[in-house]
Amino acid sequence: MTFTKPQTLKSISELIGAKMIGDENFPVLGTNEIHRVKSGEIVFVNHPKYYDKALNSAATIILIDKEVDCPPGKALLVSDDPFRDFNKINTHFTKITHFGETLHELEVGERTQIHSSVVIGNNVKIGNDCIIYPNVVIGDRTVIGDNVIIQSNTVLGGDAFYYRKLNGNFDRLISVGNVIIENNVEIGNNCTIDRGVTDSTIIGEGSVLDNQIQIGHDTTIGKKCLIASLTGIAGCCIIEDEVTIWGQVGMASGVRVEKGTVLLGKTGVNKDLKTGTYFGQLAEEFKEYLKKQSKLRKL
Repeated sequence: MTFTKPQTLKSISELIGAKMIGDENFPVLGTNEIHRVKSGEIVFVNHPKYYDKALNSAATIILIDKEVDCPPGKALLVSDDPFRDFNKINTHFTKITHFGETLHELEVGERTQIHSSVVIGNNVKIGNDCIIYPNVVIGDRTVIGDNVIIQSNTVLGGDAFYYRKLNGNFDRLISVGNVIIENNVEIGNNCTIDRGVTDSTIIGEGSVLDNQIQIGHDTTIGKKCLIASLTGIAGCCIIEDEVTIWGQVGMASGVRVEKGTVLLGKTGVNKDLKTGTYFGQLAEEFKEYLKKQSKLRKL
């Protein structure tokens, strides 16, 4: 999430009541999740296991639960609960409406057809020549390009599935990102595409999604990808251009699939994949899988 106006380390420190380490005028441009964070942004960390990853990331402001040595050129915000305070920062700068307030700042392009049953949130942009079928839900800040088709009952911009365990209950990391659907995309019936926690979930130009597909927060689908039904893709994945994903594929969070890859039906992806064709509960190259099966039959 990028702030409308740059903030300072001091102003953020005062907002959340955290100790600051660094120049009080250190510029703060926004917040982001660790997989997408950029220079000028805040990232949070609340476990020693991930201290080094956060401190050495592209983030220049680290919201952390313990005072540590501050890397050169960076600043720290020391908090007793970084998760809570990350939510506090995000919701201070991004209003959460839950469809409960009057629609505002809707932009719709020429020749676009939107069924009367479609529910649209705030600050939504829809391009030219789109067709949006009955009972679609479009969440706040969603951006839809030109010549996009969205079939019935699809939800764009639901909350991210991102929780921690707190006092025996699940505590949500509040989603203030959005969904971006690029030009010439087709999305089938009953698909669910979660908005980013602090950034964008992106469906690339010319991609086609079948029915009943789940795409998690902050995931990027490249251009001209083809995804069959019942596929589930977790958050923070990167699917490069022209990837084909057949039915019932399951993908763990944070993995990258290279351009032109084919994932055959029911493949499970738990690691980064180079270009190729894959199959199996734990994805392996299809030719190797067939060789292994042939050997097993001969035992």
